[in-house]
Amino acid sequence: MTLSYKTRRRLSLLILLVGLPLYIVAAVTIVGWLDRPPIWVEVPVYLVLGFLWMVPFKFVFIGIGQADPEKKQAEEETPSA
Repeated sequence: MTLSYKTRRRLSLLILLVGLPLYIVAAVTIVGWLDRPPIWVEVPVYLVLGFLWMVPFKFVFIGIGQADPEKKQAEEETPSA
């Protein structure tokens, strides 16, 4: 199933505004359960968790910073006067 550009843009915004803060709270809570590990352990854990959240959403964020390809195709197909 391929998502349209407009749907992917809206979904990426939802993920960044709602999902990412929830993920941050969950990550800090989980690391807090570890009874404050040493800094040399804590930093790599946060780095891994910082990149891990985006792996399942990679397909949503690909090409979001580009111009709308569907709109560009529509403009190319319409003859200009």
